[in-house]
Amino acid sequence: MIHTIIKYLLISATLFFCSCHKPKTDITTPAKQLIERQIGERAQSIHFEYIEPSDGKDIFEVIASDGRLTLRGSSSVAICYAFHTYMKEACKSMKTWSGEHITSVMPWPDYELYEQVSPYELRYFLNVCTFGYTTPYWDWERWEKEIDRMALYGVNMPLATVASEAIAERVWLRMGLNKEEIREFFTAPAHLPWHRMGNLNKWDGPLSDAWQQNQIALQHQILTRMRELGMQPIAPAFAGFVPEGFVQKHPDTQFRHMRWGGFDEEYNAYVLPPDSPFFEEIGKLFVEEWEKEFGENTYYLSDSFNEMELPIDKEDKEAKYKLLAEYGETIYKSITAGNPDAVWVTQGWTFGYQHSFWDKESLKALLSNVPDDKMIIIDLGNDYPKWVWNTEQTWKVHDGFYGKKWIFSYVPNFGGKNTMTGDLDMYASSSVKALRAANKGNLIGFGSAPEGLESNEVVYELLADMGWSSDSIDLDDWMKIYCEARYGGYPDAMEEAWKLFRKTAYSSLYSYPRFTWQTVIPDQRRISKIDLSDDYLQAIRLYASCADELKSSELYRNDLIEFVSYYVAAKAENFYKQALKDDSENRVLAAQRNLQQTVDLLMDVDRLLASHPLYRLEEWVELARNSGTTLQEKDAYEANAKRLITSWGGIQEDYAARFWSGLIKDYYIPRIQLYFTKDRNKIREWEEQWITSPWSNSTTPFDDPVEAALSLIEKTNK
Repeated sequence: MIHTIIKYLLISATLFFCSCHKPKTDITTPAKQLIERQIGERAQSIHFEYIEPSDGKDIFEVIASDGRLTLRGSSSVAICYAFHTYMKEACKSMKTWSGEHITSVMPWPDYELYEQVSPYELRYFLNVCTFGYTTPYWDWERWEKEIDRMALYGVNMPLATVASEAIAERVWLRMGLNKEEIREFFTAPAHLPWHRMGNLNKWDGPLSDAWQQNQIALQHQILTRMRELGMQPIAPAFAGFVPEGFVQKHPDTQFRHMRWGGFDEEYNAYVLPPDSPFFEEIGKLFVEEWEKEFGENTYYLSDSFNEMELPIDKEDKEAKYKLLAEYGETIYKSITAGNPDAVWVTQGWTFGYQHSFWDKESLKALLSNVPDDKMIIIDLGNDYPKWVWNTEQTWKVHDGFYGKKWIFSYVPNFGGKNTMTGDLDMYASSSVKALRAANKGNLIGFGSAPEGLESNEVVYELLADMGWSSDSIDLDDWMKIYCEARYGGYPDAMEEAWKLFRKTAYSSLYSYPRFTWQTVIPDQRRISKIDLSDDYLQAIRLYASCADELKSSELYRNDLIEFVSYYVAAKAENFYKQALKDDSENRVLAAQRNLQQTVDLLMDVDRLLASHPLYRLEEWVELARNSGTTLQEKDAYEANAKRLITSWGGIQEDYAARFWSGLIKDYYIPRIQLYFTKDRNKIREWEEQWITSPWSNSTTPFDDPVEAALSLIEKTNK
């Protein structure tokens, strides 16, 4: 106790000495308001204090003694992360996408955590694709919750691309296009990320006046809250892609017509050559119009080559390097023409994804004419070299990006697929290896860039902690804290279950973790891989065996629903694969029997998931329809939302593959049933009809989903 008092007095003296170094803005009030949104009036009993950053990096402290809780931090998000850490470790509480486990322990339990410093200046979150696979139809209520969650995880650099098209429309009007020419350029809302990256135009569009106006209003709310919390949002910038109407107006300009995704040419982008005077002029207008509407900003995202190669002679290396150097210089100048203090941010995904194109000299060329302090590369997917590309991590290949600032990041999923997947051991250690590497270059940040949110919550909880850790995390210790906070306990069976999860599903990260019944027949273009091993199924059984002890926990119940749904779906997968084999060998009756077994089990899965807070088509459709202002618009947005998670467009079919109630019953089941008939060649027509027909939920959830889950394990284990 004396030791605690001495420490408390020393820190208080330090705070008194530093009181003259108050931050320019009030950091404690936004943090307090956020915490009030989490726990209500209990936040009134917490004391909030500012402390100086540590060598320019965020720092926080937590002291709870004799019922008094004090949170200190160098920024609002540092204080919020301090609160999150205290709630998890001292109060055994957690709030997540899928629910919460909040204990009402008062007075505040004793706890000490002194001077935890983030090793990173910036902690990044989101992916351009997240604005399609998760957020396209979010309203402010949902965005507010997500921004709160980011702050609780200590994020201070979120991507903020909402309303990009409303700003772009103003620019194109100033460049002489009419509204019709501009509107046909844009895709529908759920496909806008790929429009922004130059991959796709027109698809499922156009956008309406109401959409543009509502997105402007929403972006104001988003940015206001982010800035209140001291976050530094990344705004969209011009990447060189122009409407077809602009191409037709300037026949003397040598536009390059890009290709992507298996779409017909009319949907592919035209990109300006770097020596065109239009490039800098338009880029300047983009930044100016954005800042005129939303205020001054520092970080601007521009990606001109995402998953696309320039149409050049690959054998002419010198011409390739010259062109890339010109593009790099032009993009940078087009941004700083609008704001001389701006920093160009670019996703490093394509440098790894297309590693054969982006050799050392090519990337050096792109970066050569950009000042080192005016560019940040987000090394987006440090998980994929190991699991997919079979290469070294991109930052290693490119020597820490040749002096440019960069952010170490992961892409924990493609398309928002929600089956269990990830590599917890890698997440707990790989970024620390980069921090300690001699060739790390100017590593200034850490983050994650999931294509979709609201799944695999254990991954994001771990990554949040890694953003504040200079050392690898011991997963045995960490998992105990995680489970106690999430479920309210950590019995032996739970410990063994999570050891097996870590050995199986969470030691595997594949691009396409899908069941075969989600793709009708095995996808030969994007090979599906999912862990359905005996150890994985045993882990679910062990987890379920804790129900009597932990079922009062909302998060335990929700995870039980999810895990048992995978368990039953895995049994259905076995029957379905046998049905396909029977069909290929012309055993018609056997195929029908195994198909019916598949359907029966999947109907149980659909009913069980109907009680899950996230894994339901109903929520996705409702958000889309609520974004429309007319019946026609509501129907169009619903169709667009359903298309993205099913047929997608081009060669992306079944890319998102959501494991959702409603989608299983009304899309996956009837589609596989159709395949086993003489009309299997009409599947594409059926898909389009389903997408464009308004859907309503007809699934009746189980009265007691916990009891149903336990019964389904017993039923399918016979």
